[in-house]
Amino acid sequence: MEHRIVGPGPYRATRLWNETVELFRARMPLRKHRCRFKSYEHCFTAAEAVDWLHELLRCSQNFGPEVTRKQTVQLLKKFLKNHVIEDVKGKWGQEDFEDNRHLYRFPPSSPLKPYPKKPPYQKDVIKFPEWNDPPPGTSQENIPVRPIVMNSEMWFKRHSIAIGEVPACRLVYRRQLTEANVEEIWKSMTLSYLQKILGLDSLEEILDIKLVNSKFIIHNVYSVSKQGVVILDDKSRELPHWVLSAMKCLANWPNCSDLKQPMYLGFEKDVFKTIADYYGHLKEPLLTFHLFDAFVSVLGLLQKEKMAVEAFQICCLLLPPENRRKLQLLMRMMARICLNKEMPPLCDGFGTRTLMVQTFSRCILCSKDEVDLDELLAARLVTFLMDNYQEILKVPLALQTSIEERMAHLRRVQIKYPGADMDITLSAPSFCRQISPEEFEYQRAYGSQEPLAALLEEVIADAKLSRKEKKKKLKQVRRRCKPCFLLPNQKPTNAPGRLSARKSISYANDTFGLLITIYNMQSIKQTSPESILLITGMLTDLTGSGEDSGRHPMPAAMVMLTELLPSQKLK
Repeated sequence: MEHRIVGPGPYRATRLWNETVELFRARMPLRKHRCRFKSYEHCFTAAEAVDWLHELLRCSQNFGPEVTRKQTVQLLKKFLKNHVIEDVKGKWGQEDFEDNRHLYRFPPSSPLKPYPKKPPYQKDVIKFPEWNDPPPGTSQENIPVRPIVMNSEMWFKRHSIAIGEVPACRLVYRRQLTEANVEEIWKSMTLSYLQKILGLDSLEEILDIKLVNSKFIIHNVYSVSKQGVVILDDKSRELPHWVLSAMKCLANWPNCSDLKQPMYLGFEKDVFKTIADYYGHLKEPLLTFHLFDAFVSVLGLLQKEKMAVEAFQICCLLLPPENRRKLQLLMRMMARICLNKEMPPLCDGFGTRTLMVQTFSRCILCSKDEVDLDELLAARLVTFLMDNYQEILKVPLALQTSIEERMAHLRRVQIKYPGADMDITLSAPSFCRQISPEEFEYQRAYGSQEPLAALLEEVIADAKLSRKEKKKKLKQVRRRCKPCFLLPNQKPTNAPGRLSARKSISYANDTFGLLITIYNMQSIKQTSPESILLITGMLTDLTGSGEDSGRHPMPAAMVMLTELLPSQKLK
């Protein structure tokens, strides 16, 4: 009796309805029943349907163990109204289902709810404000320009001071951010953050972006008390004083500091009923009608608690400040009542936690249009809110920091160089790519030798340098890049070997090192044979006429060159 997890996305309530109908129709046990001296095949009693469906909903991760038997009866009434089931005489369409022995059956086909038809959306992330459209009257000098990715050529220009070139540059002063700019940044980045958490191509199917008020987001972030509760500028939108006093009374029970009249038996029940009546008569739920689909979509992430908390944090930032304040105060009261062991039972038929969920779920979340599972979804959401309200109703610090850094960057003075028509904005860090061991070994062996080979080619081909100057530069390359002159599998060493004279050691190192470089350059096919012959001629000068050739590596090096170069080149 497994219930498939329905993840976040558009039409989640409809998908849950269809999933539940399919499971109920496929797995509900059917058998023969007798009623008034008549037998009916393939049917079930109302009580059997309540028992089976209640267990299914309680075991489902889409609804949870907080589902009550009363809610299951309400769902079966909707099944009867929508012709998912019918009585054994074929009657349906009325919500007169009761938890009794009345017989019901499935019709030949149970209709599934169709998905609402909406215009197709573009698979784009939320766009950030464009800064390349200047306001009227702005000079060309102060126009912000589009960002690009930093490449090697632009890096060279930006760091030219370090290599001795100082091209002319000028300061580009960014346009001052207006209030509308700031609001648009907050709105776009907040919605982009929510879209990323939900993993959706677009938010248009679950949220009307035009109804999102950026002023609400900014107010909910910055206009808060030390306890994190929103502070309203318009005091007329505050909770009535008598409701606030009643909530404080139950939240601090039995220490009611604001209470000035004597209590009587059942006083706490009357106070609770007063609060429930006020919230029950609100014209709109606290999470608003237009955010219903967004919150229902987030319910698909409850298996990933951390992600669900982050998504709820963003959604709650979109609320009007007065709604967010009422929600914060209500959730704090509900949580304190549930944890208060001194609180007398507020209802004889339910536990305190279940009573809180059943009483306030509809005033927190419901749909403007009729949604058949809105009661179960609201109960699931309120249960999660009660368990995590302190985290959910906090301002997401990561989002706030990211937006503030973005605005600071846009206000910062930039440096513009000649030939750079675009402002340099570093792109987001890219991820590393895994390489094979063979590719790693190749890069380690030849990563520094390829540019070294190019350097030697440049020295040799330079017609302005004399033979003596070329020899001097080759020696400098050898001394400064010793690790690059090792043969394959050869480890660097400081031991002088068998040569005792310091001059002979230096002499042999220079000579043999350059020959090894020739070997490596030829092995990677970077150096022409003509260049190698030039180096060979210089090495001949280094080794002299061959005296004491046994003390130097020249014979072995010449064998190496013979193998590398065509025979006609050496003749």
